Amino acid sequence: MPFKLLREVLKVGEATVPYPFVAVDLTPGFRGRPQHDPAQCIACGACAVACPPNALTMTTNLDEGIITWQIFYGRCIYCGRCEEVCPTRAISLSHDFELAVMNKADLYEQADYRLAACTRCGVLFAPAKELTYVLALLEQSGVTGDELAERGALLAMCPTCRRKNDIVKLVALNQEAV
Repeated sequence: MPFKLLREVLKVGEATVPYPFVAVDLTPGFRGRPQHDPAQCIACGACAVACPPNALTMTTNLDEGIITWQIFYGRCIYCGRCEEVCPTRAISLSHDFELAVMNKADLYEQADYRLAACTRCGVLFAPAKELTYVLALLEQSGVTGDELAERGALLAMCPTCRRKNDIVKLVALNQEAV
C-alpha cells in the first residue's frame, strides 16, 4: 500500500515551484503593490476615503500650502479599492509582491501637491491640480466661452467666498424682481 502511494506521487511530479530560485508565474488578475503616479494624481483624496485599512492618508499643511498623499505598504491589504475609485488612474496595482525591507520607513511612499488660494480672500482651500482637472472636464463636456470663464472664476474661489457670491447674486435678483 505505501508503495502505491509513493508510485502515484512520483508519477504526478512536483506540485511546488522552487521559489525564490525560480520566478513565480502570476495570474492576470494578480493584485500586488499599488503604484502611484504623482503626475496623474490630482490629490482629490478619493483613494484615502475608500481605503479600508487606512493605508492611504491625505494631510494638509496650510503653513507650507501643500497637501501630502501618503501610503504605508505595511498596512495595505491589496484590495484594489484605491485603483477602482481613482478618477485619473493615478493608482494601479502592480505585480510586485515582495516587500521585505530592513527599515520600516522604506514601506512609506508620499507625494506633495500645491494648494490653490482663493482669488478673493487668499485662503488655501483645494489642490490646484484638482481645480485644473475639473475645469478641463467642464471644457470637455462642451462648456465654452463666457460660461466656462464664469465657472472657472467660481472654481477659483473658496466655499465661503462662493456662498457670499451667491448671496450677493440672490439679493441682486430679488431687488430686480421688486
